[in-house]
Amino acid sequence: MATFDQGNGHSGWSSEVATVTLGLDGVVTGWSEGARRLLGHGAPEVVGRPATDLLLGGGAPDTTGFSLTGSREWRGTAALRHRDGHRVTTTLHAQPSLDVDGRPRCFVVALSPDPGPPLVQWAFDQSSIALSTHATASGAWQRNAVAQGGGGRAALTGGERRAPAYADEGLLRAVRRVAEEGVPLRYECLAPEPTCGPGATPAVLLSSARHRAWVIELWPVRDPGTGEVVGVGTAAFDSSDQHAARRRLALLQEAGTLIGTTLNVARTAQELADLAVPRLADFVSVDLLDSVLRGEEPVPGPVDAAVVLRRVAHQSTAEGEDVPEAAIDLGDMDTYPPFSPPARCLADGKPVLSGVADPDFAAWIAGHERRNARAAEFGFHSVMATPLRARGITLGVAVFTRGEGSPPFEPDDLILAEELAGRAAVGVDNARRYTRERTNALTLQRSLLPRDLPKQAAVEVAYRYLPAGTGAGVGGDWFDVVPLSGTRVALVVGDVVGHGIHASATMGRLRTAVRTLADVDLPPDELLTHLDDLVVHLATDREDLHPDEPYLVSGEIGATCLYAVYDPVSRVCTFASAGHVPPVVLLPDGTARVVELTPGPLLGVGGLPFECTEVELPEGSLLAFCTDGLVEARERDVGLGLDRLCEVLSGPVTSLEATCDTILRALLPASPYDDVALLLARTRALHADQVAAWSLPSDPAVVADARAQVTRQLTAWGLEEVAFVTELVVSELVTNAIRYGAVPIGLRLIRDRTLICEVSDASNTAPHLRRARTYDEGGRGLHMVAQLTQGWGTRQSPTGKTIWAEQSLPEG
Repeated sequence: MATFDQGNGHSGWSSEVATVTLGLDGVVTGWSEGARRLLGHGAPEVVGRPATDLLLGGGAPDTTGFSLTGSREWRGTAALRHRDGHRVTTTLHAQPSLDVDGRPRCFVVALSPDPGPPLVQWAFDQSSIALSTHATASGAWQRNAVAQGGGGRAALTGGERRAPAYADEGLLRAVRRVAEEGVPLRYECLAPEPTCGPGATPAVLLSSARHRAWVIELWPVRDPGTGEVVGVGTAAFDSSDQHAARRRLALLQEAGTLIGTTLNVARTAQELADLAVPRLADFVSVDLLDSVLRGEEPVPGPVDAAVVLRRVAHQSTAEGEDVPEAAIDLGDMDTYPPFSPPARCLADGKPVLSGVADPDFAAWIAGHERRNARAAEFGFHSVMATPLRARGITLGVAVFTRGEGSPPFEPDDLILAEELAGRAAVGVDNARRYTRERTNALTLQRSLLPRDLPKQAAVEVAYRYLPAGTGAGVGGDWFDVVPLSGTRVALVVGDVVGHGIHASATMGRLRTAVRTLADVDLPPDELLTHLDDLVVHLATDREDLHPDEPYLVSGEIGATCLYAVYDPVSRVCTFASAGHVPPVVLLPDGTARVVELTPGPLLGVGGLPFECTEVELPEGSLLAFCTDGLVEARERDVGLGLDRLCEVLSGPVTSLEATCDTILRALLPASPYDDVALLLARTRALHADQVAAWSLPSDPAVVADARAQVTRQLTAWGLEEVAFVTELVVSELVTNAIRYGAVPIGLRLIRDRTLICEVSDASNTAPHLRRARTYDEGGRGLHMVAQLTQGWGTRQSPTGKTIWAEQSLPEG
């Protein structure tokens, strides 16, 4: 084997060489095995014969410096005859063999098949694939026209041969590795076109219009003789289309996980803007109809003519939180004229691709002073407007913009923007629907909760209500303060199991029932018994619902309730619990403890009794009623939560309002897992100088004495103005007690914000108001009492009943 230089300026050619020895007379004197394989003649057939016998047609070879008498080497080509007669075109290279005197003795001629035209070099130069070679010794590159790329990079080792246009530091490292390790490699890179300089914006570098993606195969080139790596060959395949498709697919996949992560309209719109910048655009804005932000149902179909939208999100490639490209601030309204790209896409319901070549685009930009200034400053030249549509309704528009240094949008970009906008529209519509449902449920719940607690003298109150912050919807937590007769007050707190509008509706029904039963002045245990029956009936009603009812919720109705009645005269608070969290009391001496109650079953169980617990409270005691959402959490049970509530209450108490806030901060996370209701009540007391009581015999003659005692007491209190009405009320009530009741009979006056007159007896028969006929002897007394007072009623007690009447006091 030998290396033969073709002599035509092309290197890198290796082949097997045949040798022939010629005498100075042109006779063949030596014939190699390689010559036999090349021409098919054996040595005996050729040696001793003239070499011209081997020439096809007997003509002389085409040689340079051909002579068998001189001492110079010569080369050329010749057409030789194969043994079987076919033509063999060979390249000849003759070297003289010299004697001691330097005279030629013979010539050694090397023959090799003529490769014909330089096809290898032509194929290298004309290939549609970027081909290049790198010589390890010199560090020089050879590359074809595709690899040159119309530009070039600096040569690695000087000279004129430069690396391929797509070569970057990663490729150069890969070349060195192949040369050192002698193993093939594959390398992928993303190379900007020569027009994209190092200062290009991210949108330029990621745009399929101004960059190319390459998949490059590298392999070691070895010397056939020594096996040593003498260079590295590379073949680069343009994969820009495949890369762009993968990039779009990856962006869409990310959109599925990054857009719509919350049920918040503005946040979902911002997620779209954040995802599209800078990978698709330099600036993105999202504008929505105002009705969408309110959770209302927009008009189905496209939007006609000029449209007014509110900016809810935008993003740009500018560093920092500011978006200097924005012509409209977040939260502001903007009117898009009918010819503008956003209005056109909303009217047609299809995306619009526009730019500086579009007269409507220029008119739209010029028609808004601030937008015109921003377009000139940042060189905005290409825009895509895509409608946000979901479930057949138009929600708003997303506008994608490219500025100076970025290429114009292409049709493929419009398809991608439409896909992104479609996914964002579904998220926005879901958030809108959630906003509507939550707003409706909160409106219902708040309409069922007390807005302003009624005025009463028994306790000072403060409250807080917080809906759950986990997206589970509103729940059934509730509380109430109900004034009762005799300056007493009922304090109520309850919780319907579950969340949503059904829990709120059930809560409203229970609260209404409690108020109705409280007006009857039932004891706490009896009230809960009636409330338990109501819940059982509600559960029965739910079972009667048809399975196709759209709002049917499976499962039994369960609820808890704590009902307490505080009497400021006796300073006794009576509690009854239906499976509810017990209250905490802070005594005036600073001691806080959980009130020990006899627990009762949940409402709705049915058939089980409730028991009362009476606790005497010093004046100024602080009662804390709450639902389990305040004291129960994932990391602690109710017991630990109540202990923590006691600790917080034991701290300094400035006001009830401030105490409510302190409790919420101490016990709740930033986003509560459950609804929370908190009711604080500081007790007051009526002292001896505010209450007057008498025991009366069952004798009609005592009525006059009762009137006299009442008059003297009112004079002592300075209430002579109400003495006349009070005497009439006392006269009627005491007379009825003597006539229809039973002993013992009692009379009590209570002076607070109003004047209360109470007459009690041992009979359980309750009077009722009726219209007396002309000749009736009775039936007019209660009617007169009702007309002279601002309220009257009857309450039952274990020993009988009490009839009361309440009068307003004179101003001052």
